[in-house]
Amino acid sequence: MTKSRTYWKSLAAFKQELGQAIPIEELRELHRRRPEVHLLYAARQFGIIGVCTWGLWNGWGLLDATNPLLWIPLAILQGFTFFNMTTLLHEVVHNGVFPTTRPRPERALGLAYAISSGISASQFTRWHLDHHDNLGSDEDDPKRHWLSPKRNKRWYKLLYCTPALMVIYFRAAANESASYEPELRRTIKRERLVTMLVQFGVMGLLVWMGGWALAARVQLVPYFVVFPVAFTLNRLGQHYNIDPTHPLKWATLMKASHLWDFLFVYSNYHLEHHYFPRVPFYNLRKLHFRLQPLYARVGLRSHTYREIVWRWFVENQKPHTDWEAGPTAPDAPVLARPAR
Repeated sequence: MTKSRTYWKSLAAFKQELGQAIPIEELRELHRRRPEVHLLYAARQFGIIGVCTWGLWNGWGLLDATNPLLWIPLAILQGFTFFNMTTLLHEVVHNGVFPTTRPRPERALGLAYAISSGISASQFTRWHLDHHDNLGSDEDDPKRHWLSPKRNKRWYKLLYCTPALMVIYFRAAANESASYEPELRRTIKRERLVTMLVQFGVMGLLVWMGGWALAARVQLVPYFVVFPVAFTLNRLGQHYNIDPTHPLKWATLMKASHLWDFLFVYSNYHLEHHYFPRVPFYNLRKLHFRLQPLYARVGLRSHTYREIVWRWFVENQKPHTDWEAGPTAPDAPVLARPAR
C-alpha cells in the first residue's frame, strides 16, 4: 500500500531553516556514528538486566530478594530496561550503529533487542519508518492511526498503563501489518513466534528454578506492570502535545533531564530525532541544546513529564492537539477511525 509521505512533504518548506540551525561541520559531527559507543550502551543495558536479575533472585546485602524495599526498585529498573531495548532497536532501524550499513551485524543486533523487548524486529522497522514518513497524517502514520487512544476518557487512557497495553499494541500492529506484502508478514510471524518461545522459555525456567514468585519479580512484574508505564510516559513525550498547524511543532519538546536520559536512553529527545533521524541517540542531548535558538524562533516551549502526565490524565487533553490552547471537552471522542 502506497502512503502519502506527509511529513517530508510538509517539512520541505522548512528544510533550509533546519539546515541553517547548526553549522554544517558541527552537524556532521553530531551525525557521526561510533559503534563502540553504541555497543557500550548495549552492554550497559544488558548489564542492568543482569544486575537486576541477580538482586531479584538472590537479594542484596542485608535485604532479602522478597523485601519490597529491594525488589520493587529493581523491578522498576528492570521494566524500564526491557522497554529501552526498543531504543537500541530503533538505532538499528535508522542505521545508527555503524558508519556504513552492515546488514548481518545490524540484523543480529536488531533481533537481540527485539526479543529482549518482546516484539518483532521487522514489524517494528516497517512500522517506525512509516511513522517517520507520514507523521501528521491521521491515516498513514500507523502509530497515530492504530495506537493513539480514540476515546478521550481517563479510564481508557489508564488502560495503556496496565497489561492491557499488550493487547492494544499487538492488535494495532496486526491491523497495520495486514497491509504489508506477504513475505514481510511471514517474516514478522516467524519473529513473533521465536520471541514468544524465548519469553515463555525464560518464564518456565524461572518458575522451575524458583517458583512463580521469582518469575513475577524478575520477568512478569517488569514486563506487564512497569513496561506499560514506561511505554506510556515515553509516548506522552512524543506527539500528543503538538501544534498541528506547523510541521516543526509536530512533536513535543521535552526538557533536558539526566534522570530521563538514563531511564529512556535519550529517547526523550523525540522532537530532535524527527528533525535529524540519523543522529545517534547518544548525541541527541547535544543536539537538543544546539537547537535552542531555533526553538525560540518558532515558539516551542519545553515540557516535563510531570506536566504532561497531569495534562493528559487530569486535564484530559486529547492526543495530537495543541494543549497550550486550553483544556479540551471532557470525555469527547478524539476522531472517527478513518477507513483504510
